[in-house]
Amino acid sequence: MEQKKQNYAIPIVVMILLFGMISFVTNLASPMGDILKHQFQIPNWQGTLGVFANFIAYAVMGIPAGNLLQKRGYKRTALIAVSVGFLGVGIQTLSGVWSSFAVYLLGAFVAGFSMCLLNTVVNPMLNRLGGGGNKGNQLIQFGGTFNSLCGTAVIILTGLLIPQGIKNAHISDVFLLMYTALAIFAVAFIVILLTKIPENEESGVAKEDDEIRSPLSYRHFLLGAIGIFIYVGVEVGIPNVMNKWLQNPDLNVLGAGVNAEAVAGSIAATYWFLMLVGRLIGGIVGSKVSARAMIGVVASVAILLVLAAMFVPAVMVKFPAFNGAQGFGMESVPLAAALLVCVGLCTSVMWGGIFNLAVEGLGRSTEKASGIFMALVCGGGILPLLQNGIVDIFGNGAYLASYWVIVAGMAYILFYALVGSRPAKQN
Repeated sequence: MEQKKQNYAIPIVVMILLFGMISFVTNLASPMGDILKHQFQIPNWQGTLGVFANFIAYAVMGIPAGNLLQKRGYKRTALIAVSVGFLGVGIQTLSGVWSSFAVYLLGAFVAGFSMCLLNTVVNPMLNRLGGGGNKGNQLIQFGGTFNSLCGTAVIILTGLLIPQGIKNAHISDVFLLMYTALAIFAVAFIVILLTKIPENEESGVAKEDDEIRSPLSYRHFLLGAIGIFIYVGVEVGIPNVMNKWLQNPDLNVLGAGVNAEAVAGSIAATYWFLMLVGRLIGGIVGSKVSARAMIGVVASVAILLVLAAMFVPAVMVKFPAFNGAQGFGMESVPLAAALLVCVGLCTSVMWGGIFNLAVEGLGRSTEKASGIFMALVCGGGILPLLQNGIVDIFGNGAYLASYWVIVAGMAYILFYALVGSRPAKQN
């Protein structure tokens, strides 16, 4: 038994590294949207189309990804995912060479296929290697910690690579990040190819009751899948809209003499950093605190923080941030932004907790369930699009008002934690 646990160490490390890749490539789409907005002179909602393309790919690929995982296993699916990711980031890089918005969107869409496949592999694998239950949730939270670290890094680096200001930025300015992503995919392919990854022994084994035991026949899974749709939209929407608000040159929220792009980018990155901290804490206590209790508490706190951010007076507070060439220091930022950043501590543990609760008791249907989950990750492209659409319709004064979308989403997640996650099979 002891030897078996030692053999799982390498697969666990590989899955956690893949978790980081997901965040690096996915989070790049958000600051890229700000660059695209000014390079191609488009409105907020069109600048969010890169995020939308990345996440809508989940809706297209989610269920096929689950089927592929069930038929081909974890290792082959991971290798395919990494190969597709290399292609997607490569296309995005070419969009900078050709200065083409359409080519960038195509690349974001293809990269989304890869992220979907990777998520389909990583989450059930970590949950299974942890033995499900609290232990499975704990392992997913640790994986999420590295995910947040990579997500934080890419936001900060993007802001630092455009010192000339967001209005003059181009896709080519962040080629360094594109090349980094390509290198990560290339190395990951070799590592996965050489790593022995345990497969589900029941994968590919057909049984007569497969259709009857569809994951969607479980009420707690169905409601959890909706919860994932909402959660990813909430997770992405909070820093996405905040970043646009802080660096909007027409509003000049941060004041004169400030590199708004670098400061706004580092503040948004702090949100992802706090997600890292929250997931690390979640990983430490995950074996002792149930996912249901964890999500119930953080969803309640998140609602209070977002409401406070929407209604606090327009006062400035000191906040640690990068200010371009001036380096790291304490910068004056709106109190509302500081409160929104703190929501990262709450959203940090939601993904792992919801996934853990939703697949509880699904057994051999877990791979299909993971594919359905991935299809609904498209919420990460739809809810931010809705938020940015509200800003375009009602004007720059509606940035904070758009967070009613976040409040509604958090309310559903709280409902799922308290009521919807209770296992009850549907007829």
